[in-house]
Amino acid sequence: MTNSQLSEAPLLVAARGGTPSRTPVWFMRQAGRSLPEYRKLRAGTAMLDACMDPEMVREITMQPVRRHDVDAAILFSDIVVPLKAAGVDLDIVPGTGPVVANPVRTAEDVAALPELRTEQVQPVLDAIGLLLKELGGVPLIGFAGAPFTLASYLVEGGPSRNHERTKALMHGDPELWHLLLGRIADLTAAFLQAQVAAGVSAVQLFDSWAGALSERDYREFVLPHSTRVLSSISGVPRIHFGVGTGELLPAMREAGADVVGVDWRIPLDVAVRRLREAAPELPVPVVQGNLDPALLFAGVPALEREIGRIVGEGKAAAGHIFNLGHGVLPDTDPEMITKAVELVHAAR
Repeated sequence: MTNSQLSEAPLLVAARGGTPSRTPVWFMRQAGRSLPEYRKLRAGTAMLDACMDPEMVREITMQPVRRHDVDAAILFSDIVVPLKAAGVDLDIVPGTGPVVANPVRTAEDVAALPELRTEQVQPVLDAIGLLLKELGGVPLIGFAGAPFTLASYLVEGGPSRNHERTKALMHGDPELWHLLLGRIADLTAAFLQAQVAAGVSAVQLFDSWAGALSERDYREFVLPHSTRVLSSISGVPRIHFGVGTGELLPAMREAGADVVGVDWRIPLDVAVRRLREAAPELPVPVVQGNLDPALLFAGVPALEREIGRIVGEGKAAAGHIFNLGHGVLPDTDPEMITKAVELVHAAR
């Protein structure tokens, strides 16, 4: 598949604000979790070990492409992979999530954070090379965690419901906070740049926990660092996504993404209106989203109705990439994912 042929892939056309041959669709967490073939392959292998095994990454990334006919592959990885690769002592604990052995809460802790060298993520880049040989005309999306979300894990020591230590550091010592976010932004940018150099067709920056912030706090404490990451990437579409970020969408767009990810809490046409009203001087935005993942449990009639609604609402944007409003839930029936792809592709 030549570069010119790949450029006509529906996802990349939509990301540019063009008119694709069909509404492109891919799903966050499509690589893994819900697929029995994934569980069989991963049995006995720790998550972070799997993320650094090029052949395993290749196979897991390809599984949903083969099974579901999605319009993009998302690199099988985890947002903490670059932290772990750089030397941060952390692990992904089943049933809990990322757990950091020594939380980062002082100036000394921040100073001790390592930088990321490309060779430390070479297995990820090797996996990209393997995937490019197999994917043909299907784009490969690389990704990384955004500075705020990674900072939250580092400061809290693991997942947090209220992000109290994170917000305490943010407001109690803004200078140290910005130093920390700057270090993480550099690491994240280096990881994404390496993926782009290895050949991914697009990237997504996940700010999973940004919805815990007010717009004021987001603009002051987060936006400069996400901007730093996204501005470091060129040559491929940049997608920016967060959960519970309906009130933050205009600010998140200001960070510089080409595609704004929208979760299920806000209709796509409302999101587009907010984005246009906030920045009328900018082109009509391209959006991604936003089926509630729980609706994959609701049966085909409900799924068909909701997908039709979302595709219709997406016409308010310059381009629409269909996705969930967050990731595939572990107990999702894979057949419903396949059906959802068929319904999206058939929708007009």
